[in-house]
Amino acid sequence: MAALREAMLGRLRKFSQLRGKPVAAGEFWDVVAITAADEKQELAYKQQLSAKLNRKELPLGVQYHVFVDPPGTKIGNGGSTLCFLQCLESLYGDTWSSFTVLLIHSGGYSQRLPNASVLGKIFTALPFGEPIYQMLELKLAMYIDFPSRMRPGILVTCADDIELYSLGQSEFIVFDQPGFTALAHPCSLAVGTTHGVFVLDSSTSLPQTDLEYRQSHRFLHKPSIEEMRQCNAVQRPRNRGHQDMASGDTACLQFPSEYVYTDSVFYMDHKSARKLLDFYEKVSPLSCEIDAYGDFLQALGPGATVDYTRNTSNVTSQESQLVHMRQSIFHLLKGTSLNVVVLNNSKFYHLGTIEEYLFHFTSDSTLKSELGLQSVAFSVLPAEPERSSKAPCIIHSILEAGCSVAPGSVVEYSRLGPEVCIGENCIVSGSPITAKAALPAGSFMCSVSLKIDGRLGYSTMVFGVRDNLKSSVRALSDIKALRFFGVDFPSCLDIWNLSISEELFSGSKTCLSLWTARIFPFCSSLSDSVTASLNVLNAVKSHSPFSLKNFKLLSMGEMLDYKDVEDMTAYREQIFLEISSNKKQSASIP
Repeated sequence: MAALREAMLGRLRKFSQLRGKPVAAGEFWDVVAITAADEKQELAYKQQLSAKLNRKELPLGVQYHVFVDPPGTKIGNGGSTLCFLQCLESLYGDTWSSFTVLLIHSGGYSQRLPNASVLGKIFTALPFGEPIYQMLELKLAMYIDFPSRMRPGILVTCADDIELYSLGQSEFIVFDQPGFTALAHPCSLAVGTTHGVFVLDSSTSLPQTDLEYRQSHRFLHKPSIEEMRQCNAVQRPRNRGHQDMASGDTACLQFPSEYVYTDSVFYMDHKSARKLLDFYEKVSPLSCEIDAYGDFLQALGPGATVDYTRNTSNVTSQESQLVHMRQSIFHLLKGTSLNVVVLNNSKFYHLGTIEEYLFHFTSDSTLKSELGLQSVAFSVLPAEPERSSKAPCIIHSILEAGCSVAPGSVVEYSRLGPEVCIGENCIVSGSPITAKAALPAGSFMCSVSLKIDGRLGYSTMVFGVRDNLKSSVRALSDIKALRFFGVDFPSCLDIWNLSISEELFSGSKTCLSLWTARIFPFCSSLSDSVTASLNVLNAVKSHSPFSLKNFKLLSMGEMLDYKDVEDMTAYREQIFLEISSNKKQSASIP
């Protein structure tokens, strides 16, 4: 833990020295690109990037881009990678062949962590730094040493994961081999079933070191434990004590006698990227989702077989073109090498769900120590929370004397009045709760600024942190299967005086879910929207009626369509100025 912390602090210091300053050639990325799912998300990302550059929170002299997926069919992060390559070519012509590029996939809607869906996963706030670091700054810091030791090519990563690693004093990660090069982290077999797993070349008799360069015979995508064993992916420690093994994700490597190496980020050289681009220009537009990990990496290495192309058990929708597309990619990349940088002293963390978010920010003392996360980060509150194994986490917020936030909860970009009580395991994001209120344990609340037909307004989404927003049914007769805060949805509609109808849901009428349910009031003021949605939630919790008949109602999906990024960032900026002023006043008091 200490080695990981020291290594990460060193990278953060190095990144901090580059913020707001022009970078020298070869010192940093030539291009940093973020993918977006649609034009609304693209605009939101561009506005936030511009604000960060104006505030000098990012290194200067770098080309920062947001590239949006084409409209229509969802194309997955693999399709986004192909689309990005075409955008890069159209912007820079052949000159991109000399670039080192960081590609961050952030195009999803984060239905499993909706406070990240409003302004994007890559702009998720983290509890450290002044001003607060977001995932973008952390990504740039984590990979700060890569560009100077990388041949021209693309490093591909996702917006919601964290990789921590420690190397020996004279060791460096180098990306200079042809084909693909992936980072690998030791994890338990159970964790391997939800990740990509490398089947490495035969074990060496040399002692296990922090950094090893290996070749991957083949790559398995979300394999079963039986498949890992059959393919010889399971590893055993080599001349190294089990206390040195990394633990990764939430609880990796509980069984040090056996483990596997799982994936995180990968690099492809310019020649491989060019091959993919030429392929895309022949087959676009895409008609199915492509996975950058499952569909690219499984085609690599001498042991790769075409069998995986017919396995659709791990995909959300089985489009008719999927198998054909996978087979085409397999034959395109067959014979390409998959180099693996094994990081034996490393950990991989995921921040893509409510459960992971709450755990890592409030309960996980390991990640807190390794990354320097704080229980109170750039906030004003009357007293520090009591230290415990499950403290609350307060980020970029103002709390007045008298309010209380229970252990296990996260409050970000919010104001809480003196008579506000937040229960355990809650998330409160972008919400001013000023009147007397009690938010029940296990609640999620996130306020969104909206502009509809030129009119500025507000809506606040609320639900239970255990609710499954992605769970859907195909017909109105089946909505009893949907549950809001543990209560079947028709019973909730009775409490809210709403009728079951197709108009109750936005989007496709054959994909009905809490995400598309129009149950959140649209109000003219932010505080009114918070109050109205609290009433929506408390009515269900207390089984007492609260009529929504006279409100204009929106779904969570519609909130993203109508979101007003400028108003939300202005609200955050106002809180920032108040916190800064308060800190200056406190510092001047002898």
